[in-house]
Amino acid sequence: MTQKLERPKKIVGLFPELLGVGGIQEASRLTAAALDAIASRHHHWATSFLSINDDAAEHTFTVTQQRVALRGFNRSKVRFLASVVGESKEDVQVVLATHPNLALPAAWMKWRSPRIKTIVMSHGVEVWKPLSGLRHRALLSADLVLAPSSDTAQRLADVQGVSAAKIRKLAWPLNPDFLRMADNPAGLPSPQDFPEGRMILTVGRWAASERYKGVDDLIRAIAQLRSKFPGLYLAAVGDGDDLARLQKIADDSGVSGSVRFLTNLSRQQIAACYARSEIFALPSTGEGFGLVFLEAMAFGKPLIAAACGGSTDIVHDHVNGLLVPPHDLKALVEALARLLEDSTLRMELGRRGADIVRQQYSFEVFQTQLERILEECGMDSAVTG
Repeated sequence: MTQKLERPKKIVGLFPELLGVGGIQEASRLTAAALDAIASRHHHWATSFLSINDDAAEHTFTVTQQRVALRGFNRSKVRFLASVVGESKEDVQVVLATHPNLALPAAWMKWRSPRIKTIVMSHGVEVWKPLSGLRHRALLSADLVLAPSSDTAQRLADVQGVSAAKIRKLAWPLNPDFLRMADNPAGLPSPQDFPEGRMILTVGRWAASERYKGVDDLIRAIAQLRSKFPGLYLAAVGDGDDLARLQKIADDSGVSGSVRFLTNLSRQQIAACYARSEIFALPSTGEGFGLVFLEAMAFGKPLIAAACGGSTDIVHDHVNGLLVPPHDLKALVEALARLLEDSTLRMELGRRGADIVRQQYSFEVFQTQLERILEECGMDSAVTG
């Protein structure tokens, strides 16, 4: 008598985008890689990843030295939802919606197959205001809701009304590929027009919808600091539809020659910017987490951040950086001046940050924490030899 083969149980990941640029995209790639690695360690588990905004095709990407497969749908909600319905016919055990906007298709899968456990991952500002009716109901129906920071977890409870018993904090990790570059920075290629001199670095997406990043305050701070610190530059790495406004602020402040906007850089070139800077500053008032802080910490750079939002989970005042009150230009200038004047403080804060990121924000720590969350949803414990 032949033995019936057990059908694999499946983890389905629903993603807004996996192949694009940005913190959420990076966190999504690392989540997909972790899910694949976890499934490979468990008997009879498989993964399937659907990305609504990536081009309509079968894609792969490589992260943490492993190749991850996905299906893109080129923003077609109809094709995406049809595939979601198709997946619900398989032996799906867990659905992870990696953005609250995807909580609804996850809830539909659970409605069709009540045995399915659903997890919704949040990021930050998207849950700072109440979600619309159906999305809100779908979020509340999830078995677990993930938050990258204490601030986002609190907003899920206070603003969205998610039960505290359902909320799990899961901090994003640093990409191991980036960590390897930080460990060997000498050969990293500097971008064209990279400034020669003392440099404050900021990295982000400069979009009109994300003016809370605080780059305009950094530009105005440079205008106040350059007389005291000759040869000081601000390098703003990133692109977006707000660049023209930021360039005008630099012109109007008389520091266009001291502010460099660096766009379309490779990961290696961005890593080189971290390696060659003295201070990393992002006085953002809207961060749900802030992967760029982890990247700067990997290179041993002291941080400056606004004392609000998810940034305060990463940046600890006088431990690995300095916190300033939100929208306080005077305090920002003073914090920058203090670090520029005190090389010992810069080195000490940077050293502590480098230790923290390797101990607390590694991919291995993230993978272990995610696996425990999946086990809460019925994944069997992995058999280890």
